[in-house]
Amino acid sequence: MRAEVGLLTRNILIQGETENACYGNNWCQFFTYDTFGGQIKVLGNFSAVHLSHVELKHMGQQVRGSYPLHFHMCGDVDQRGGYSVPTSVDALSIHHCFSRCITIHATHGLLIKDVVGYHTLGHCFFLEDGIEQRNTFFHNLGLVTKPGTILPTDRNETMCTSIRNNVYGSYVPVPAMECKAVSTFWIANPNNNLISNAAAGSQDAGIWFVFHAASTGESHGRVPETRAELTPLGVFYNNRVHSNFKAGLFIDKGVKTTNASAADPREYLCLDNSARFRPHENADPKRPRVVAVIDTLISFKNNDLGAWIRGGDIIIQNSGFADNGVGLSFASDGSYPKDEGSSQEVSQSLFVGESKNRGFNGGQNKYWGVGGADGKMRTLPRNKTFPIRGFQIYDGPVRLTDSTFKGYVPTADRFTSAVGFNLKNTWQLTPRNNLSGLSFHPREGLKAFFGKPGQWFEDNDLDGDKNSIFHDVDGSVTGYPASYVARMDNFLIRHPECVNVTEWNGVICSGRYSQVYIQTQGASNVSVSIARDEYPQKPMVLKGINSPGASSQQYQPVLMMSKSYTVHWNGRAPREVVLSLINFDKGDWVQVGLCYPTDTTFHVMSDINDRQSNIFDNMEDYRSAGSLDELEKSPLDRKYYFDSVSGLLWLSLRARQSREGQSYCSRKGCERVKVTATTTSKQAGNCMAKAYPKYAKAPQAEVPMPKLITAPCRNCGSSKLVFTNDPENTYLQVQIKSLSQQEVEKGDTDSFVGVDGEKFSFTEPGFFWVTVDACTGKVTKKSFFSKLDSKMEKYLNSGIPKSSIVLLATRGQLDGLGEVAQYLVALGTAKAADLQKKESLVFFGFQGARAIPPWAGLFTPQEAGKLEVLEKYVPLGLEEYDCAQAEKSKQKDLELLTEILTKV
Repeated sequence: MRAEVGLLTRNILIQGETENACYGNNWCQFFTYDTFGGQIKVLGNFSAVHLSHVELKHMGQQVRGSYPLHFHMCGDVDQRGGYSVPTSVDALSIHHCFSRCITIHATHGLLIKDVVGYHTLGHCFFLEDGIEQRNTFFHNLGLVTKPGTILPTDRNETMCTSIRNNVYGSYVPVPAMECKAVSTFWIANPNNNLISNAAAGSQDAGIWFVFHAASTGESHGRVPETRAELTPLGVFYNNRVHSNFKAGLFIDKGVKTTNASAADPREYLCLDNSARFRPHENADPKRPRVVAVIDTLISFKNNDLGAWIRGGDIIIQNSGFADNGVGLSFASDGSYPKDEGSSQEVSQSLFVGESKNRGFNGGQNKYWGVGGADGKMRTLPRNKTFPIRGFQIYDGPVRLTDSTFKGYVPTADRFTSAVGFNLKNTWQLTPRNNLSGLSFHPREGLKAFFGKPGQWFEDNDLDGDKNSIFHDVDGSVTGYPASYVARMDNFLIRHPECVNVTEWNGVICSGRYSQVYIQTQGASNVSVSIARDEYPQKPMVLKGINSPGASSQQYQPVLMMSKSYTVHWNGRAPREVVLSLINFDKGDWVQVGLCYPTDTTFHVMSDINDRQSNIFDNMEDYRSAGSLDELEKSPLDRKYYFDSVSGLLWLSLRARQSREGQSYCSRKGCERVKVTATTTSKQAGNCMAKAYPKYAKAPQAEVPMPKLITAPCRNCGSSKLVFTNDPENTYLQVQIKSLSQQEVEKGDTDSFVGVDGEKFSFTEPGFFWVTVDACTGKVTKKSFFSKLDSKMEKYLNSGIPKSSIVLLATRGQLDGLGEVAQYLVALGTAKAADLQKKESLVFFGFQGARAIPPWAGLFTPQEAGKLEVLEKYVPLGLEEYDCAQAEKSKQKDLELLTEILTKV
């Protein structure tokens, strides 16, 4: 979390001439200063363009097309366009400018390298029409990106509702849905490369991938459509996003590609919710998927979201999230009826709820309050009551594996959990959401949390809230391998052996779980009550997702397989019901009784819907059975039974086809059963009183609960605990605890030096030294001295190898601390300190450095105080340590860049 540093001055300065205040029609209602600056515009068919080490100040205008640096309709500007040396922009400083930083418009293959963009209006690094591809953003820094007026997506709330020249009629835009998306990197086509960039302090997002459904602006109609949402992702490697108000990384949504009209009065190019990222070969949905890889994303101190990612197939790996409102939210689009077969995965990543970087009260920080375990004041995301979550599950299927969680400790004001769910969720969650190989800090407060009624959660009573669930594959979350975790009041998925976890508001169960997707026609604004025959007194009421008054409703409960359920309506039973089997494996079944008036007649049929081609196959009518017993004895027959006394139409929903991979339907398509009901009765469709106790059953587990694992998982968690924008450099976790004489007398025995989780303790009064090879991180020597004598002097003078990290802990009341301090100064790694009256000491130092490393330090207790456990993450393999691998680290980014440029 080091501060960003960017050089703003250059010897060559191009500066727009400005007045002392805003004037004329330059949007002075929004800006007090002059926003009419200079511009540089590069047009196509040039011989060569290379801009290097130039400062651009007071450039750009709040006028479309007038930017500090604008590549306008240049086409291919690399070898593909006939340029032997690709066109490039290198080491520019663009600051205090009035409209973006660099605009890339219908231009491909441009290299933007080592550029600093600071304090600018509107999207900073900007791809314009959604067709721009093969451009490479390498090691750029964007800071403090503020709203502008040009596009709806540039605007803040006030601008959004005030600028209405291009809407239809008297329409008033909705800021949260149409505007408020200003981003440091606005990437309108995924086939571009982002490597080692940093984006911080944006009004909305650091990096936003947005997907144009069709080319826009001047490109529309001039080029073949690129289908951005289907286009594979370029290289995304080693990028850092932090201190942004809405999100660090945002992958979702599109822009409106039609002009305002009576049918859709919104402005052209406003934010739109239609696009979903689903990459395929050659952007062809009939060809195989191409996985989008987000590698080494560092995201911290974003007010709302560290990253929000919708679509599939998408993988995040080797990444770190800290001090965000929500670390990472996966909104997978692979749930019915969206992009079948897609999924998302995060692996080898670190999630930190609240780090030791507490920040300070002031600047742009909006919230300041008491934090988690340490109870100290700190900057807070959203506010002091916002429920912080590390990994947020939404839709699915998503997989979280081989990752570590630390610092998720609730307070009296808010719930904080490592794993959580999207708040106020009206939609579904699939039981195919898998968690495995996770490690939680021993002091973790809530590993998972399913919400409770109150602020932020409201009633916690929406359909998605009730059906929250995930699969704990190996027991690394619950201790019960192959278990499922759901909300505690969900009796559709329970059995008597399930284990309640009250603090999670959750329950741990065993079994097989899938979903039945219920679609209705002819029942306006009807809610559904579903009861399992084993728990009839605990039904689940679902409201459906369609708006009130709609002719159709949709519901998708998660059900335990091999069980029987009844379905009731709070109004008239629908004229038509379609039941789709979602995530059923071959042979999975549930028995369902639908409530109807006693005079109802039925037409029941089944089919298989191939959603890719929208073909219906295997259509077959059902026959009436004489009894429920007959139906149960012939589960493979296409039969139904109507109990006219209770009003229940009984069906056996059984999967007859095999499912593959992440597909929620079978290889042949989605197996469905359609019920068409005919009745003249106006009777309400609730049969609960007649159904039970007639069809009640004794609860039992179909799959026994696994044995509880009490031993800690040795191979769980991320393989490293620190992630930086220099991923080749690993970090050493060092902890030191020294004890004063008073602490020793009170019986405290825990004095130690810890290196990467291995603790070296000592129990006698004296000095305990540990040396570590600064290139490899291996402990090379452990030395204990009861006092400063000739042996210890020899050790300090000649016993510490070069390129060593030097660690010292003390215990008890010792003589000679002042002399020891002089030796530490002699090592060249610490400043002198008055230690004559101190009783404990901690030292982090280095032998052989050219200068004192920034992590080195000498620590003593304050007056009447004591030293807590001191922890540092010390970088390994640095060039200043004279380590051979440091040069390899420096070359990695350059080699990757060269490889990309060669390919394009």
